[in-house]
Amino acid sequence: MTRAFASQGDTGDKTVSFTEIGDGLYAFTAEGDPNSGVIVGDESVMVIEAQATPRLARQVIDCIRGVTDKPVSHIVLTHYHAVRVLGASAFDAGQIIMSEKARSMVVERGQEDWDSEFARFPRLFEGHEEIPGLTWPTTTFQGRMSVYLGNRRVDLMQPGRAHTAGDIVAYVPDQNVMFTGDIVEYHSACYCGDGHFHDWTGTLDNIRRWNLDAIAPGRGDALLGRKMVDAALDSTADFVTSTYNAVAKVALRGGSLKDAMAACRAECDPKFGDYAIYEHCLPFNVARAYDEARDIDTPRIWTAERDREMWEALQE
Repeated sequence: MTRAFASQGDTGDKTVSFTEIGDGLYAFTAEGDPNSGVIVGDESVMVIEAQATPRLARQVIDCIRGVTDKPVSHIVLTHYHAVRVLGASAFDAGQIIMSEKARSMVVERGQEDWDSEFARFPRLFEGHEEIPGLTWPTTTFQGRMSVYLGNRRVDLMQPGRAHTAGDIVAYVPDQNVMFTGDIVEYHSACYCGDGHFHDWTGTLDNIRRWNLDAIAPGRGDALLGRKMVDAALDSTADFVTSTYNAVAKVALRGGSLKDAMAACRAECDPKFGDYAIYEHCLPFNVARAYDEARDIDTPRIWTAERDREMWEALQE
């Protein structure tokens, strides 16, 4: 029997948690669904990641209103993926910030990514009729910039390519806390379909050098304390390395994509098979690792049509 495409069979609601990870800092998590972060400043609030739809964004807003009545002034989007950005209109923020590279990826592949993710994960796009269109930043940067929420400084940085070529993190120095987006995951599979395997572990090392007290990862529970932070960095690195090495061995000897999938399962299923969205991510991860092993540096654009062709090719 052919498996349901991607996460089309994932229809159950997730339990939301809103965890304080520092003074005025919160992680909005939902059992492996995309996380958001909240930074409360002196007069306003910054939100990290806007969710997939205004409907989901309002869940974040409800949590914010439980701790402050300050307005949301800034949205920071760690990368361009539809499940992270298309809910931005609900916050009515004056500033939407991305890296310059992430904005270029919206130009290049934003609509295709929206169409692709909509087909992959329909539950996350319930209420999609409210989405006004692609989300565009008001502000972009390269390398690093700082935003001041009154006296509270938030440093936005590009630590290196990983989940995408345009990834950024948000660091709050007064609490030594970082919001990493999908560069770091916790008990959730990394989605590597637009990733850069050769760079990812080095980017994780760059984050590790901060000796952080807490991290809000892209998916999974908030990471409180250095022991938990290190465990998540280690498991993310292991996931990325195990996936790539298994696939590359097959690709470099001329094996098929289906052979690469089998090799990846043999290596990764025992270690990561119980992770959230593991089955969802696996075929996209294998396809990207197979390409990168053959020196295709820029991830090929995923379209709804390409998604289905790849999925069907990998089924028994």
